[in-house]
Formats: sequence, C-alpha cells, structure tokens
Amino acid sequence: MELSRVILGPIVTEKAERLKATGKTYTIRVAHAATKIEVKKALQEFYNVEAVSVRVMRTRGKSRNLGQGKIMEKRHPIKKMMITLSSDSKTLDLAAFTKR
Repeated sequence: MELSRVILGPIVTEKAERLKATGKTYTIRVAHAATKIEVKKALQEFYNVEAVSVRVMRTRGKSRNLGQGKIMEKRHPIKKMMITLSSDSKTLDLAAFTKR
C-alpha cells in the first residue's frame, strides 16, 4: 500500500484528547488495509516521529433495517490505531504533512 494513503486523519474524542495530554499517545484513523508496520513507516517518513507501540482497533458499522429489503447504514466501519511515541520524539502534528 502507498504510504501517503495510510493515515486518514485524527480521532477527536474526549478519551483521545486525555491520552494525548497525559502521555504521548495519539489516536488516528487509518485505511482498512493498513498494517502496523506501514503506519510506523508512514509516521517516520511524513511526520518525522518515531512510534514505540501501535495498537489496532476495528469498529463495526451500525445499520438499520428500513423494511422491504432496504438497509440504512448509520455508522461506517473504521479502523483506528493508538500510537505511543518515543520519549525523545517531538509531538505529532497531523497538519504538518511533508512529502519527501
């Protein structure tokens, strides 16, 4: 997979902000086909930060039956990863994407 398409964006929730403030743990949304190794490489190449650990979570989508065989998807399935940066690494700024 192309490394520039691995990271899709940040997850902004109360828990994610609390983890970011207490330590160097960031929660980001990634592509469904992305692996831990690809995410580490993308962070190193485009954001110049070093990840110590990467944890993966997949959330299921939520759908609702409308009747007559129709289904409405209320929430799409996503894949997110919680990344802990090394202690000597700078903070992760997802807006500072640099193409090398």
